[in-house]
Amino acid sequence: MPDLFRYIPYFLPAAWMTLVITSFGILIGLLIGFPISLARLSKNKAAELAAKAYIGFIRGTPLLLQLFFIYFGLVRLIRLDPLPSAALALGIHNGAYIAEIFRGAIQSVDKGQIEAGRALGMSKAQTLRRIILPQAFRRALPPLGNQFIIALKDSSLASTISIRELVLTSRQLASSNYMMMEMLMLAAVFYLIMTGALSFIVHRIEYKMSVGERAV
Repeated sequence: MPDLFRYIPYFLPAAWMTLVITSFGILIGLLIGFPISLARLSKNKAAELAAKAYIGFIRGTPLLLQLFFIYFGLVRLIRLDPLPSAALALGIHNGAYIAEIFRGAIQSVDKGQIEAGRALGMSKAQTLRRIILPQAFRRALPPLGNQFIIALKDSSLASTISIRELVLTSRQLASSNYMMMEMLMLAAVFYLIMTGALSFIVHRIEYKMSVGERAV
């Protein structure tokens, strides 16, 4: 067991790369998911159908296939390095699930509050921004936290396009030291630490927002 500790420094850059891919994937997913959720709720049929088609395609195909489409397919149009390809694929993939999370959260807000906002003279946009979205975000936070953890674990697929994240690093080390199970266990420990930290952060945000809501 002590011999394993000397391999930890090799995993630190890989863990950082995993966090970078995950962070960009989540950010892109949020930027895509929120407007797509509004399109799904829109009375504009074209926007609604386009949003449904995007969500249906992404949720109906594997992330690995989507990653290959972007990395190997887009090269005919633009040159994308492995890192932006992985972040973009993860972001597009997460965007579909985040859109459904936001849509469900917005629809869960009592419609009477929308009518109350309009009765107070607020426009539709003001009602959405001041009344609906704050409540919807609080309700969306737990499933969003779960989706972020899934995104962190899904980042391991970046190893298939030669990004040196945790999985690829463990395999490369195992090819030289013949300690496959030990290297995979070290990678698993890093994943557990990161998912645990992310869960803690999300729970703290949930707690603070619930305290603020009770205070009001």
